[in-house]
Amino acid sequence: MDRMFRVLAFWTAIFTVMFYIGEMTNLSLLFLVQTAFFLAVGYLKLSERMYMYLFGAYCTLFLVGFTWYSEFILVPGFGH
Repeated sequence: MDRMFRVLAFWTAIFTVMFYIGEMTNLSLLFLVQTAFFLAVGYLKLSERMYMYLFGAYCTLFLVGFTWYSEFILVPGFGH
């Protein structure tokens, strides 16, 4: 399971670079933080159960954050 967190770190790093190239600096910083988190957790050598708990907590935090963003921050409309 530790390898899967390193795989997640790899893909979030790819997204970080792509968002940075696309001049989306806020989003690239968010993905950079996620990359650092996944990379750090990937080398902790935790138990399988703890990795599952961490992934569940990450998914829950993402769901709450995305719901909050889409409900209170996102402005509906087309274009600028």
